[in-house]
Amino acid sequence: SRYNAPMNHDRIDEILEQWKQESPQLDVSAIAVTGRVLRIARLLEKHRESVLAEYGLNVWSFDMLATLRRQRAPYQLKPTDLYELLMLSSGAMTNRIDRLEQDGVVVRIRDPEDRRSVSVQLTSKGIELMDTVMLVLFEREKQFLEQFTKTETQTLTKLLRQFLLVFDTNIR
Repeated sequence: SRYNAPMNHDRIDEILEQWKQESPQLDVSAIAVTGRVLRIARLLEKHRESVLAEYGLNVWSFDMLATLRRQRAPYQLKPTDLYELLMLSSGAMTNRIDRLEQDGVVVRIRDPEDRRSVSVQLTSKGIELMDTVMLVLFEREKQFLEQFTKTETQTLTKLLRQFLLVFDTNIR
């Protein structure tokens, strides 16, 4: 049966309550934060996947194209820079570049001075696609934050940054 949460209670509250009943000696208080962060991340990713699917993209292809789009014109990076930024293996990166190249949204460009050196560059089709998708995706994601005041959003941002920095400095 689906969990029917009373107002102001969510799935994590139920999980905390279950742990309290099952193992009262266990301190599960961290789940109040970590459980919610993980659940929000999963739900946001599902939402993002459904929006991106409308444009023939998925999360990894969007991440790669957005990483290229954030660079200055001509919107290109070396594959090694791309896989470091996206935390992927070089094999996975090669396959993904191949797929995006087949779709006509990126192209590999050989360095005229060093034929072994390659850059991955957004095509005009890739730039146009990203400019369209980003407008729609970011607008839809912004709607999730409309329930908060500007101050609440700033506080949430500050706390999440603080939380993320713990991981960025301690876990790699």
